Amino acid sequence: MTTKTISREAQQAVEQGKAHFMHTLGNLPEPIRAMMDHLPEHFAGYLQFREAVYRSPEQGACLDLKTKELLYTVLDVVTGNLDGAKNHGRAAFVAGMNSGELAEACMQVMHVCGVTTWGTTGYKVVDFIAGLEKEKKPA
Repeated sequence: MTTKTISREAQQAVEQGKAHFMHTLGNLPEPIRAMMDHLPEHFAGYLQFREAVYRSPEQGACLDLKTKELLYTVLDVVTGNLDGAKNHGRAAFVAGMNSGELAEACMQVMHVCGVTTWGTTGYKVVDFIAGLEKEKKPA
Protein backbone atom coordinates (compact mmCIF):
# COMPACT_ATOMS: atom_id res chain seq x y z
CA MET A 1 0.00 0.00 0.00
CA THR A 2 1.43 3.35 -1.00
CA THR A 3 1.01 6.53 0.98
CA LYS A 4 0.18 9.60 -1.03
CA THR A 5 1.05 13.13 -0.04
CA ILE A 6 -1.86 15.47 -0.58
CA SER A 7 -1.29 19.18 -1.01
CA ARG A 8 -2.85 21.64 1.42
CA GLU A 9 -4.85 23.07 -1.50
CA ALA A 10 -6.31 19.66 -2.31
CA GLN A 11 -7.14 19.03 1.36
CA GLN A 12 -8.92 22.39 1.52
CA ALA A 13 -10.77 21.64 -1.73
CA VAL A 14 -12.03 18.34 -0.33
CA GLU A 15 -13.40 20.04 2.80
CA GLN A 16 -14.85 22.90 0.76
CA GLY A 17 -16.28 20.36 -1.69
CA LYS A 18 -18.10 18.43 1.02
CA ALA A 19 -19.82 21.65 2.12
CA HIS A 20 -20.54 22.61 -1.51
CA PHE A 21 -22.27 19.30 -2.28
CA MET A 22 -24.28 19.38 0.94
CA HIS A 23 -25.41 22.90 0.01
CA THR A 24 -26.25 22.16 -3.64
CA LEU A 25 -27.55 18.57 -3.45
CA GLY A 26 -28.04 17.85 0.23
CA ASN A 27 -25.70 14.84 0.02
CA LEU A 28 -22.28 13.73 -1.12
CA PRO A 29 -22.70 11.42 -4.15
CA GLU A 30 -20.56 8.27 -4.02
CA PRO A 31 -18.69 9.01 -7.28
CA ILE A 32 -17.69 12.40 -5.86
CA ARG A 33 -16.65 10.86 -2.54
CA ALA A 34 -14.48 8.40 -4.46
CA MET A 35 -12.86 11.21 -6.47
CA MET A 36 -12.11 13.04 -3.21
CA ASP A 37 -10.62 9.89 -1.67
CA HIS A 38 -8.58 8.65 -4.61
CA LEU A 39 -7.86 11.76 -6.70
CA PRO A 40 -8.00 14.79 -4.41
CA GLU A 41 -5.77 16.89 -6.69
CA HIS A 42 -8.14 16.23 -9.60
CA PHE A 43 -11.12 16.95 -7.39
CA ALA A 44 -9.73 20.43 -6.65
CA GLY A 45 -9.99 21.32 -10.35
CA TYR A 46 -13.40 19.66 -10.65
CA LEU A 47 -14.71 21.69 -7.71
CA GLN A 48 -13.46 24.96 -9.18
CA PHE A 49 -15.29 24.19 -12.43
CA ARG A 50 -18.48 23.11 -10.61
CA GLU A 51 -18.54 26.18 -8.39
CA ALA A 52 -18.34 28.37 -11.50
CA VAL A 53 -21.32 26.50 -13.00
CA TYR A 54 -23.31 27.03 -9.80
CA ARG A 55 -22.81 30.81 -9.68
CA SER A 56 -26.08 32.66 -9.22
CA PRO A 57 -27.45 35.44 -11.43
CA GLU A 58 -26.44 37.84 -8.63
CA GLN A 59 -22.88 36.59 -9.14
CA GLY A 60 -23.01 37.19 -12.89
CA ALA A 61 -24.49 33.90 -14.12
CA CYS A 62 -27.29 33.87 -16.70
CA LEU A 63 -29.20 30.74 -15.62
CA ASP A 64 -31.14 30.40 -12.39
CA LEU A 65 -30.68 27.39 -10.13
CA LYS A 66 -33.90 25.65 -11.22
CA THR A 67 -32.79 25.77 -14.86
CA LYS A 68 -29.29 24.55 -14.04
CA GLU A 69 -30.62 21.60 -12.06
CA LEU A 70 -33.19 20.77 -14.77
CA LEU A 71 -30.35 20.73 -17.32
CA TYR A 72 -28.23 18.48 -15.12
CA THR A 73 -31.24 16.20 -14.68
CA VAL A 74 -31.91 15.77 -18.40
CA LEU A 75 -28.20 15.39 -19.16
CA ASP A 76 -28.11 12.55 -16.65
CA VAL A 77 -31.21 11.10 -18.34
CA VAL A 78 -29.39 11.22 -21.70
CA THR A 79 -26.37 9.41 -20.28
CA GLY A 80 -28.46 6.85 -18.39
CA ASN A 81 -27.27 8.02 -14.97
CA LEU A 82 -30.41 7.33 -12.91
CA ASP A 83 -28.84 8.15 -9.53
CA GLY A 84 -27.49 11.46 -10.84
CA ALA A 85 -30.80 12.30 -12.52
CA LYS A 86 -32.70 11.69 -9.29
CA ASN A 87 -30.17 13.67 -7.27
CA HIS A 88 -30.31 16.68 -9.58
CA GLY A 89 -34.05 16.20 -10.07
CA ARG A 90 -34.55 16.51 -6.32
CA ALA A 91 -32.44 19.68 -6.30
CA ALA A 92 -34.46 21.06 -9.24
CA PHE A 93 -37.68 20.23 -7.38
CA VAL A 94 -36.44 22.10 -4.30
CA ALA A 95 -35.59 25.02 -6.61
CA GLY A 96 -39.16 25.04 -7.99
CA MET A 97 -39.33 22.53 -10.86
CA ASN A 98 -42.39 20.28 -11.13
CA SER A 99 -42.88 16.88 -12.71
CA GLY A 100 -44.69 18.38 -15.72
CA GLU A 101 -41.71 20.57 -16.57
CA LEU A 102 -39.36 17.61 -16.28
CA ALA A 103 -41.66 15.41 -18.39
CA GLU A 104 -41.70 18.03 -21.18
CA ALA A 105 -37.92 18.36 -21.03
CA CYS A 106 -37.64 14.57 -21.26
CA MET A 107 -39.80 14.64 -24.40
CA GLN A 108 -37.33 17.06 -25.99
CA VAL A 109 -34.52 14.70 -25.01
CA MET A 110 -36.44 11.76 -26.49
CA HIS A 111 -37.11 13.71 -29.69
CA VAL A 112 -33.38 14.32 -30.21
CA CYS A 113 -31.79 11.26 -28.59
CA GLY A 114 -34.44 8.56 -28.95
CA VAL A 115 -37.08 6.71 -26.98
CA THR A 116 -34.49 4.79 -24.96
CA THR A 117 -33.83 7.91 -22.89
CA TRP A 118 -37.45 7.84 -21.72
CA GLY A 119 -37.72 4.07 -21.38
CA THR A 120 -34.46 3.61 -19.50
CA THR A 121 -34.23 6.64 -17.23
CA GLY A 122 -36.63 9.48 -18.04
CA TYR A 123 -39.93 8.07 -16.83
CA LYS A 124 -38.31 6.84 -13.61
CA VAL A 125 -37.09 10.31 -12.75
CA VAL A 126 -40.46 11.91 -13.61
CA ASP A 127 -42.17 9.32 -11.38
CA PHE A 128 -39.65 10.10 -8.63
CA ILE A 129 -40.42 13.84 -8.83
CA ALA A 130 -44.16 13.15 -8.93
CA GLY A 131 -43.67 11.16 -5.73
CA LEU A 132 -41.92 14.13 -4.11
CA GLU A 133 -44.86 16.32 -5.15
CA LYS A 134 -47.32 13.91 -3.48
CA GLU A 135 -45.24 13.87 -0.29
CA LYS A 136 -45.26 17.67 -0.20
CA LYS A 137 -49.06 18.02 -0.52
CA PRO A 138 -51.17 17.72 2.64
CA ALA A 139 -53.36 14.62 2.75
